[in-house]
Amino acid sequence: MKTISLAAIVLTVAATGFLIANEPASSNVSEPAAPTLAPHCEVPCGIYADQMRFEQMLEDTKTIAKAIDSINEFAAGLEDTPPTAKGINQANRWVTTKENHATNTQHIVSQYFLTQRIKSDHKDYTGQLATAHRVLVAAMKCKQDVDPATAEALKKAILDLYRAYEGKEPAFEQDK
Repeated sequence: MKTISLAAIVLTVAATGFLIANEPASSNVSEPAAPTLAPHCEVPCGIYADQMRFEQMLEDTKTIAKAIDSINEFAAGLEDTPPTAKGINQANRWVTTKENHATNTQHIVSQYFLTQRIKSDHKDYTGQLATAHRVLVAAMKCKQDVDPATAEALKKAILDLYRAYEGKEPAFEQDK
């Protein structure tokens, strides 16, 4: 079993923002746990970057929209020519990318906002919960479909969450 010093953990957190967690390397219980990275933070460290999280979700939404367009282009091309292995591979990569970015958005809402930032004593707690839920559902719909309207609905839900959470209109570049 590999021993990890406290100094190594501190350096890892300082360099990456991630904590080291031990998880089983396989289903064989007799094998020692292998160190893996777990996302920031829940310590609580008191270090929050709300604006960055909103910008990340909007960037994920742009990637989802591009993936949807690319998947639809591939599907439209099937009418004229048979698919190639390279084309099928690329379409599959766009589907995977779309899924990953929608999941990342869900993770940010669940792990960051719902777990750490939205507080039950806030005057508009139920409004914040409702808009956070709409983001989660909109991201799920992006996974289920290739309609460009799903990405637009996700962007709208994120901006609505911003309004409910911050109590003001978004003040950052949305269309870079």
